[in-house]
Amino acid sequence: MVELAARRVARQEELERLRVSVRTSVDPDQALRVLEAPGWLGPEDLAAPGYRRFMSDLAFPLFTNPRTLVFRKAILVDLGPVAGQADGSVDLEIAWRSATLAPLFPVFSGRLLIRTDGLFLDGAYAPPFGEFGRLIDHAALHQVAMRTARWFVETVAAQLVAGRRPPQDAVKD
Repeated sequence: MVELAARRVARQEELERLRVSVRTSVDPDQALRVLEAPGWLGPEDLAAPGYRRFMSDLAFPLFTNPRTLVFRKAILVDLGPVAGQADGSVDLEIAWRSATLAPLFPVFSGRLLIRTDGLFLDGAYAPPFGEFGRLIDHAALHQVAMRTARWFVETVAAQLVAGRRPPQDAVKD
């Protein structure tokens, strides 16, 4: 039992925390409708029971202005059940991983909370290549993960908020 607990702690130490928020006004009823039918993420694929999987893209804006140059990567997005909360918020599990060359890219798992004042992504990812990958992540790639996650949350927010345009795309990998 102690060995199992020690392994669990070691695995948690291999993960990098990722938190992103986008402040915007959201109608919870609209959020529920949009998330119940998220075809805008891309084609649906086979998923584990209780989840929905979509073939989608993630983007990494090279600069803070996403209209300049964006690199994209094909991913599989897993969505858990959409749960409306008593306070009016909407909560769901979310995960993504690369659709191709998966061992070379991080795997993210977390929760997306949608409140009337914005969207809040909270989770963790495992950088590839073990300790070496964690060093590279700390030196530079964590910022890539943050900007990519922010792009994704802004894309979701654009779907939830009427009249808001999603981030622009320029280059596809």
